[in-house]
Amino acid sequence: MGLFSKDIKTLDDLFVHQLQDVYYAEKQILSALPKMIDKATAPALKQGLEHHLRETEEHVRRVEQVFEMHGAEIKTTKCPAINGIIEEANDVAGDVEDKQVLDAAIIASAQAVEHYEMTRYGTLVAWAKQLGRSDCAAVLEKTLNEEKAADRKLTSIADGGVNREAA
Repeated sequence: MGLFSKDIKTLDDLFVHQLQDVYYAEKQILSALPKMIDKATAPALKQGLEHHLRETEEHVRRVEQVFEMHGAEIKTTKCPAINGIIEEANDVAGDVEDKQVLDAAIIASAQAVEHYEMTRYGTLVAWAKQLGRSDCAAVLEKTLNEEKAADRKLTSIADGGVNREAA
């Protein structure tokens, strides 16, 4: 079912579709993060990514919880956007030999992922509220806040020395 599929007739249908999209994205991120952790050399970056890996495991559980709360089947729908972001991250990381520059590239790639997730979770929170599902919105908002915090942490690590060392 594509985003503009005739299977999406209501905001509820759209909400479930976006939930499937973010569920797929979180699972792809779970797969990609260990590779980023292995390539990172800055201790603060490695530690931050490890922390976010644990958070991402919780994000998957929360999305599953929202599916259940909403009475929807727990399933994914392929998300070409996250696939593209992760593919680009892998391409860039494969092209960078200088470890300090690689750390800067990893931060940029991780922030692209965070920004995608913030967009999706922000939309899901708004739609859940519109659908009268403040219970679902509250669960999704926890994840949205963690994604925003992860983005701020990545900026702090970049500004705290990684970008300077890469230069």
